[in-house]
Amino acid sequence: MRRLGLGHRGPTDMMHEAAWLARCVGRGEWAPLTEADIVDLGTRMERVDLEAGAPLFAQGEASRGVWIVREGRVELAHREGTRRVIVAIMHPGDVDGDINLILHMPLAYSGHAIEPVHALRLSDENFETLLLTSPALARRWLSSVAFRLAHAHRRVLQLSGHDLTQQLAGLLLDEERGGEVALPQESLAALLGVRRPSINKILRTLERRNLVRTSYGKVELLDPDALRAVGGRPGAQTSSSMAQPQSRRPPGTVSPR
Repeated sequence: MRRLGLGHRGPTDMMHEAAWLARCVGRGEWAPLTEADIVDLGTRMERVDLEAGAPLFAQGEASRGVWIVREGRVELAHREGTRRVIVAIMHPGDVDGDINLILHMPLAYSGHAIEPVHALRLSDENFETLLLTSPALARRWLSSVAFRLAHAHRRVLQLSGHDLTQQLAGLLLDEERGGEVALPQESLAALLGVRRPSINKILRTLERRNLVRTSYGKVELLDPDALRAVGGRPGAQTSSSMAQPQSRRPPGTVSPR
């Protein structure tokens, strides 16, 4: 693993990181941490900066720590023979490796940085110690695990029984950050387990309806409410762009990737 230089990080910096992590793995005031919990968490974490393309962990190996993305994105991918499937994209605040540690299961996928990544890491020993010595933190982590499993279950239900257009609309909504999805069409296709030309065709249709705009390596969401309607999401509102496809759209073509 190639790591970028970390520079000097003082105790105060790590306390700020620990407080941020505590918010990521908990929900509101369900199990507030004491100041001592935050200090203990901060002293046990490691800050890791990774270059684009650098691996975090490999498929099939035992989990040797918990990873929390602070900045950047991490791709999780499973390989079986010549077939490679992208399982998920980790965004800032996302956690991985903890469930495998708890269940003593090997990692079902590999992880690598899509772009420069700043991450926090808890070794397996420190993770076990924190869960045993801090009931409040253990409760927060339990809520985080439950939330992620519920989200994964919801995503499976969304994919089953839906056509590819609905699946893609839902994926774009899930991966949207700041009004856009910064993933190439190849990655979108891999996340849904289909070929890129199928994704390209649907994106062209959504562009003609003024729901999205594509450019190299990203998709801009122009009408999220209409996309929710396409994906059959709760709270979706009918829009004029859904009722009648537009014959004209802003300049821009589907990117070749």
